[in-house]
Amino acid sequence: MYACLHAPGNLPLLLECARGFSPHIEENPPDSVIFDARGLEKLHGPAHSLAREIECRIGIPASIAIASNPDSALHAARGFRGITVIPAGQEAAALAALPLNLLHGSPQTAELLHLWGIHTFGDFGKLPPLGVAARLGEEGLHLQRLARGEGYRQLRPLLDPLEFEEEMELDDPVEELEPLSFVLARLLNEVCARLDAHSLATNEIRLHLTLENAPVHNTILRLPVPMHDPRAFLKMLQLELNSNPPPAPVLKVRLRAEPIKPRPTQKGFFVPPAPEPEKLEVTVARVKHLVGAGRVGTPELSNSHRPDAWTLKASLLAGGAGDSACLSEPRSDVRPDVRLSLRRYRPPRHVQVLIVNHQPIRLASPSIGGRIVMAKGPWRTSGEWWKSGDSGTEAAWNRDEWDVALESGALYRVFEELGSRRWFIEGSYD
Repeated sequence: MYACLHAPGNLPLLLECARGFSPHIEENPPDSVIFDARGLEKLHGPAHSLAREIECRIGIPASIAIASNPDSALHAARGFRGITVIPAGQEAAALAALPLNLLHGSPQTAELLHLWGIHTFGDFGKLPPLGVAARLGEEGLHLQRLARGEGYRQLRPLLDPLEFEEEMELDDPVEELEPLSFVLARLLNEVCARLDAHSLATNEIRLHLTLENAPVHNTILRLPVPMHDPRAFLKMLQLELNSNPPPAPVLKVRLRAEPIKPRPTQKGFFVPPAPEPEKLEVTVARVKHLVGAGRVGTPELSNSHRPDAWTLKASLLAGGAGDSACLSEPRSDVRPDVRLSLRRYRPPRHVQVLIVNHQPIRLASPSIGGRIVMAKGPWRTSGEWWKSGDSGTEAAWNRDEWDVALESGALYRVFEELGSRRWFIEGSYD
């Protein structure tokens, strides 16, 4: 089942209406559009109901035809006004009254048929095929099949470039964020609607603001997971522009989204619920607005031998909501009652240590102190001594580590900085 829309001078509106029903669309300039309507009866009912739904959505006077093949639907839409539904097997009778000029044959063939007194699809279809082939050749046979409604071909689909970009030039310069938010909301809704129509999402949004007597102000919103929620995007852009506002009034707004496939997730019956990625990312954006962009992230161990070396990774949603892969079952070969964890003090606490015969025997600090009943060490660690300059002085380390047990039963790790001869408590064991 194929549907054809025909309205002279309104091809863009026809294309927009057809995209709301099917992704398989063929453009027939200058005034017709055909789309694949197979399967739509489950959503809109029989062919007559589908035709009425198309008529309601198109918004302009148009001829609508539904037939079993694209060519029959095209000829019916161009030849009949209003709604035309051709049942399968009745194409020849339905198209019989149409004039032959709708077939768009060559001028020589059209002139010869006119001399024969053939003026309609029905007259042409009644001619013997062997005689038509002998006098008109292959073109004549093809045109006769179309006149009988027997033509069948695949649609030549219209391939739109996957560019999701919208822009708006403002009538007056905009200085405040609130009126600019209305413009951003409109552009985001249009871009996200196009993403949804193609079953896509985005993980990067680029905002370009053309300013008055100032360079272009660019804002890039990078997302850890693909999303397509315009309200979440708007809130994150508002927070970003509030932290880094444009230095001059805005004259033009251009917004672009990078398309990407949505992230498939599967939730389990026994997996605890997690925040939705959209809501969690908005919360992260609010925290960044309060504390600064470089102070929010996920701690990640660095590829270094430096004790407690870590960096802050910007992406907070890796393995986000609904991803059961981030959950792990407890190992059966590990006894849950046997564990020794070091709880680090950040920063390490300064402590005074009494040394006798190169062994620490007492700790003294405002919060921790006592006699050492057992000490193991020292274990010397050092690294990045090859780095020079100010940053190299801060990066290099050279120290001796000890694990000590106090008479109170507490276990600590202490270390001595060999350069300054100062002692610190790195953490406690539990």
